[in-house]
Amino acid sequence: KYRLVVRFTNTRVICQIVYALVDGDRVLCQATSTELARYGLSVGLKNYAAAYCTGLLVARRLLKKIGLDDVYEGNTEVDGNVVSTEWDKKTYYVEEVDDDKRPFRALLDVGCKATTTGCRVFGALKGAADGGLDIPHSEKRFPGYDRDAKEYDADMHRERIMGGHVGEYMEYLEEEDNQKYQEHFSTYIAAGVSPDEMEELYEGVHEKIREDPSPSEKKDFTPDKSFKRKAKLSYDERKARVQAKKDAKIAEREAESKSKSLKNSHKGNS
Repeated sequence: KYRLVVRFTNTRVICQIVYALVDGDRVLCQATSTELARYGLSVGLKNYAAAYCTGLLVARRLLKKIGLDDVYEGNTEVDGNVVSTEWDKKTYYVEEVDDDKRPFRALLDVGCKATTTGCRVFGALKGAADGGLDIPHSEKRFPGYDRDAKEYDADMHRERIMGGHVGEYMEYLEEEDNQKYQEHFSTYIAAGVSPDEMEELYEGVHEKIREDPSPSEKKDFTPDKSFKRKAKLSYDERKARVQAKKDAKIAEREAESKSKSLKNSHKGNS
């Protein structure tokens, strides 16, 4: 069984497709939100919309790696709805099931993260599901689900995927507290990202991810050969160094005791 492992740090989102062996886990494919700069997104790399983009990236990258990217394109129109298909008395969470090749199934691994409704973990899950992976899920943990009324507002979820909540907060701060807006969204302002362009920005990121989900080429590493490590000390040299430190400490204490005794003698003579 494969797992979609989703983790959050203070600065980014990490999505991995992992499988277990006796001697430990193996990572089949991975993607991080810091890679989204290649696709035009350099700010807000740990919010719900970035989690969706990272899940979409890892899904398309994996399917391209195993040759299923053309068979399972996923949900190209982001609408927030849960897609599922009944085939051969089984439920698959893709639009269509190919007769020859089954979809790639992965189970969500949230670790120690609390699975509250609207959590960013489910943004990564939705992105991976829209990317073409078969991940069992329902709408009950997506933003827009009302537990009391047992109703699901897919448009609210779509707005969260497109960064609408960030844009609304930007507009609110800009009107109510411009100084806080300048401080809180300084990276957005520097990158030229405005609240009105938020949806267009994420639509472009999704399109570019689908065009080329392959990982970036690693640059050749050239070590600094001018640096040389110091030669390791032998056992006798290390022992002598420790003894020298002890002798220096003893001499320092003896000097302090002599100075104290001289001061006391001067006081007694006076």
